[in-house]
Amino acid sequence: MATHPLGAATNGDPGRAVPGRDAVPRAGRRAPRTRAGAAWVGVCIAALVLVALIIFMLQNTELVLVTFLGMQGSVPLALALLIAGIGVGIVAMVIGTIRISQLRRRISHSS
Repeated sequence: MATHPLGAATNGDPGRAVPGRDAVPRAGRRAPRTRAGAAWVGVCIAALVLVALIIFMLQNTELVLVTFLGMQGSVPLALALLIAGIGVGIVAMVIGTIRISQLRRRISHSS
């Protein structure tokens, strides 16, 4: 005789509902959001962005002339754009860090 997977949870009667829970979940009810779930979504999005970035870099390999502060050189277009994007990201992180520290100081001084 096969056992029912809910046998232990329902004290041997699979037709009986577990106390404190609906026997059938409501259509509009969702599982609570967790940090682990949010992290999983972030990892999936980051993986998709990484794949798109790799495809972009493989398709843009032609050399371009770059001049910066009197220096000049040839680099692949994808590398030049990647370096520029990383630079913008670093500037945004520095500005965000400064703003967050300002807000934390303001909160700690007002308490």
